[in-house]
Amino acid sequence: MKIAVISDIHGNYDALCAVLKRAKRENVQQLLVLGDIVGYYYHPDKILNALAEWDYDIIKGNHEYLLEDLIANPSLGEPIQLKYGSGHQEAISKLTKKQLEYLRDLPDTKSVKFNNISLLMCHGSPWSNDYYIYPDCEKKVILKCDSVEHDFVLIGHSHYPFVIKNSNSILINSGSVGQSRLKGGVANWTLIDSDDKSYKIMETPYDVSELLLEIKHRDPNNNYLLEVLTRKANLNQ
Repeated sequence: MKIAVISDIHGNYDALCAVLKRAKRENVQQLLVLGDIVGYYYHPDKILNALAEWDYDIIKGNHEYLLEDLIANPSLGEPIQLKYGSGHQEAISKLTKKQLEYLRDLPDTKSVKFNNISLLMCHGSPWSNDYYIYPDCEKKVILKCDSVEHDFVLIGHSHYPFVIKNSNSILINSGSVGQSRLKGGVANWTLIDSDDKSYKIMETPYDVSELLLEIKHRDPNNNYLLEVLTRKANLNQ
């Protein structure tokens, strides 16, 4: 069974469409979504509709918590928009009450099994939704992610893909579908085969031109939203 692990879509529908198209070519049967449907960009409604066409499991990201904060306290709108763009406000405008409640009620982590493999779904880390794990972090942090109960521990959040083999499990950060910090116009995700426990970090290119126009219209003063989508190489930002 082929499994696609995707994380940090961030309202980037064009990137998700490219990934799902490739996933179909790879005969993927199950999606594991590691949170951050919302934030930065503008089409969480289309993303939820696209995911609904698949069998998928999903957990909560830190940007879903930011969305809750904004709903509870609209005065946070300006600082959130200055830092992250207007994606959270677009989520409030475009998602139904039922969809917003669905995102609110998602779990922080989830354990799933397919055939002979067990996978722990996390956003930031197994112990914190908002903890950043990078490929060069301290060894004790990596060891803390090891699980005797799972073959794979899956994380996202940092937008940097990597794989590290621990004593008992394999730690995989799938990177970000919607806003890779390595290179603009590339969606990162992971392909796992439950039959032989093989895995591969995937890089799927997509066209950023329409999204760049949207950013200039919706968030003209947020240069970062433009720069990260057109980045030529990893600048460690």
